[in-house]
Amino acid sequence: MKTVIGLDYGTDSARALVVNAENGEIIASAVKDYPRWAEGKYCNSATNQYRQHPQDYIDVLEATVKEALAQCPSGTAEQVAGIAFDTTGSTPAFTDATGTPLALLPGFADNPNAMFILWKDHTAVSEAAEINNLCKTWHTDYTAYEGGVYSSEWFWAKALHVLREDAAVREKAFSIVEYCEWLPALLTGVKTAKDIVRSRCANGHKAMWHESWGGLPGEDFLTTLDPLLKGFRDRLFDRTETADKPVGTLSAEWASRLGLSTEVVVAGGAFDCHMGAVGAGITPNTLVRIIGTSTCDVMVASHDEIGGKLIKGICGQVDGSVISGMIGLEAGQSGFGDIYAWFKRILEFPLKKILAGTTLVDDATKERLIDETCAAIIPALSGEAERIPVSESAVIATDWMNGRRTPDANQLLKGSIDGLTLGSTAPLIFRALVEATAFGSRAIVERFISEGLCIDNVIGIGGIALKSPFVMQTLSDVLDMPIKVCRTDQACALGAAMFAATAAGIYAKIEDAQKAMSSGFAKEFTPNAENARRYRELYEKYVKLGKFAEESL
Repeated sequence: MKTVIGLDYGTDSARALVVNAENGEIIASAVKDYPRWAEGKYCNSATNQYRQHPQDYIDVLEATVKEALAQCPSGTAEQVAGIAFDTTGSTPAFTDATGTPLALLPGFADNPNAMFILWKDHTAVSEAAEINNLCKTWHTDYTAYEGGVYSSEWFWAKALHVLREDAAVREKAFSIVEYCEWLPALLTGVKTAKDIVRSRCANGHKAMWHESWGGLPGEDFLTTLDPLLKGFRDRLFDRTETADKPVGTLSAEWASRLGLSTEVVVAGGAFDCHMGAVGAGITPNTLVRIIGTSTCDVMVASHDEIGGKLIKGICGQVDGSVISGMIGLEAGQSGFGDIYAWFKRILEFPLKKILAGTTLVDDATKERLIDETCAAIIPALSGEAERIPVSESAVIATDWMNGRRTPDANQLLKGSIDGLTLGSTAPLIFRALVEATAFGSRAIVERFISEGLCIDNVIGIGGIALKSPFVMQTLSDVLDMPIKVCRTDQACALGAAMFAATAAGIYAKIEDAQKAMSSGFAKEFTPNAENARRYRELYEKYVKLGKFAEESL
């Protein structure tokens, strides 16, 4: 029995799956939180700064793989043929000439600017605006295959912001690496930045890489944007590779640290949503929604279907970013589950700031009361909100608490809630927030359709898809489409395992791995016709509120 390991590096934690490559059976799994991130280090929510230390990634890599293998039958480690990573993105970091992230070097260990800049970091809003302005006047619009709008969540905006902000990083930086590229390079023992295999997925969608203009944007464009970018293009790369190809095998060091063989093939890296779409069984005309703290919407289309079309306002159209030989299309929302978590934190205030100080009960009882109540807030809100008829949804909200990713990226936007009265209850407001996230999803679907793409199927993956029937039914009603929910809650890691199996030569192409290793579907939500009709009217109010909010900037 051949086995593979899929590693899913999310926002808060990493998960390792040991998978039977013949049928997709999950043999074992392990999850670890990033220790420094869990302590809130190197982040400042007030300034939208979110940084992660590369040592966190190393620590959880070793811990998750070892723990998962320890759960397996004897001899499993010897049967592992391949390993693959998916990660968040765009999550870049500056490196030295050896390809080592600066935060792992002396003098930079506690410098947030030397760390990986997480996807949700929005410190580079002004830099993104400069990139957009220059692209619209330059002889080549380098955003053409990235929806026509560059985001502060992406590669060049983040790099430029850090270079402007930090002289120490500016002096030491030699190159830049995406999170999903660095981990495979780490495991294969890459010694120079030039030898890192670059991800088609990451750079096509976030770094304005495209074959038609020779790779990355030209040196003249970058130095016109800011002279601080001089030289980086030459020190980066021209070529990118799809994730179904091997980048090497485990180095002796990492084979020993993980308890594996040096013959284990390491696949190329890609973003979590793209590998998750593969794990969910994506095919043409299918929209896969990866639903978590934010969302990512992924489609694939043939070259014939896309033709010369440039899809406006999305997060890119990239040849091979999802499945080799097909165009990968990405969109998404900057906030989804994070919006529910924000409302939960508001409701937790009296518990954590008032009840926490009471002397009426002992500390142990007080702690249990707070923990139990906080854990019950979202389930209780969902239960109450679900009982409110759509006809009573008098509160309208937008889903831009963390800016807007698509359609038409704008990270300056803020969330709005309209229609509040003295009679508005917590469940009613929560329902409005759930509807807002569904309306944001509808805006994405409508953009794809208006740009000439056909959507026959919708698949939902992630914890919310499996655990929140209220959210998923609302989403189905708002989209007026059935939604299948992937059986596994580990679709991203399972997708990574499929790439590992393909890179290791067990399958000739990723579609073959999909057919053999898919988990299937757990349930399907179908729209309520009356609710769908009412939501068409409410969606127009959402659009109107959003327009007002955008014009008020």
